[in-house]
Amino acid sequence: MIIAVDGPAASGKGTIARALARHYGLPHLDTGLLYRAVALTVRRLDMDPAKEADAVAACDFDDALLGDAALRGDDIGQLASIVSAHPLVRAALLQRQKRFARQPGGAVLDGRDIGSVIAPDADAKLFVKATPQIRAQRRHKELQGHGSTVSFDKVLADIRARDARDSGRSAAPLVMAADAALLDTSFLSIETSVEKAIALVEARRTTT
Repeated sequence: MIIAVDGPAASGKGTIARALARHYGLPHLDTGLLYRAVALTVRRLDMDPAKEADAVAACDFDDALLGDAALRGDDIGQLASIVSAHPLVRAALLQRQKRFARQPGGAVLDGRDIGSVIAPDADAKLFVKATPQIRAQRRHKELQGHGSTVSFDKVLADIRARDARDSGRSAAPLVMAADAALLDTSFLSIETSVEKAIALVEARRTTT
């Protein structure tokens, strides 16, 4: 069984995808980490994330990098949004994601284009969203927990800028697949969001 979970930054899709993976006993891939790994490699090699050739050169990273704590930084998230807009970067990482999705037994993947590009034949597709203000509040609280002093207004502006980049790029933009189930987590607890996600997956399994 392949489960695709898409949505914008800080919508809760990662938390939901990990919970679904635990519930169904499936391996999970946060595909955003792949783009963060490219971004971190670009940063460490002092290259330009806006240059497609530089970003593509950073795609040949070792899988061990996916466990680097530096990937979780908000600055790397911003760079990841820039490098992920390059068509050749997305092409370079495409097969890595497809192989993960098609492993024996299935998998859960979350990202921006799982249901539309990576696994269009997924058994269940969810599109997780929340208002920009709610997502900014979540991210701001998370950053404060890590000792950051960034302002809420800055986080909200970054969220909106990422949304614009992710939705407006020419290569695999952030879109809700036609056959995806919508889950708005704006005013839901984590527990309720997960419960609703499982219910949506179960509903899809019984109709396919």
